[in-house]
Amino acid sequence: MSEAAIPQMIVGLGNPGDKYHRTRHNVGFDIVDVLAQLWQVPLVENRRFQGACGETRRFGDRKVVLLKPSTYMNRSGQSVRAVTDWFKLPPETVLVIYDDMDLPVGKLRLRPAGSAGGHNGMKSIIAHLGTQNFPRLRIGIGTTEKAGDRNGAVISHVLGKFSPLEQQQLGGIFDLAVSTVEVSLKRGVEPAMNLYNGRSVPAES
Repeated sequence: MSEAAIPQMIVGLGNPGDKYHRTRHNVGFDIVDVLAQLWQVPLVENRRFQGACGETRRFGDRKVVLLKPSTYMNRSGQSVRAVTDWFKLPPETVLVIYDDMDLPVGKLRLRPAGSAGGHNGMKSIIAHLGTQNFPRLRIGIGTTEKAGDRNGAVISHVLGKFSPLEQQQLGGIFDLAVSTVEVSLKRGVEPAMNLYNGRSVPAES
């Protein structure tokens, strides 16, 4: 991905349904909802795309597509591939926003490419796009301290709600994510990385 590459599609990952609403695993959905509201882009369920989708030309003449796949997380790639095929978008213009346990709450990390890092949504997207060379914005959700059944503890953590203290950080985290995405769209991924990868939203005491 070149330094001048500009995203043309913003994908937020999550699971559909009230059961998963506002869980840590759905933070990608939450940020796309914030972008859609801010940019006044209606997200409309589209059966062909297997997701809720909207378009804007807010950033010059280029069309920018917002997408929330309505498949479950581990099939997100089906929806992403359907949209990239329809709009004829190269994979390197797809910016994916998702949760990351390796980052603490309040931190985010923008990268131009990389592996799935164990994230099932990203595994699916990499498989369906046939490459891992597309940008991603990882949103820290912290890790679990629970001992014993590690897999069970991880599932419980990612499908759980943010703590009351963490919820106080969410507004700042969403603001930081919006700024990161908008700079990516105006100037490219590399400048946005340089501006925002070192920043964090502190927890309020």
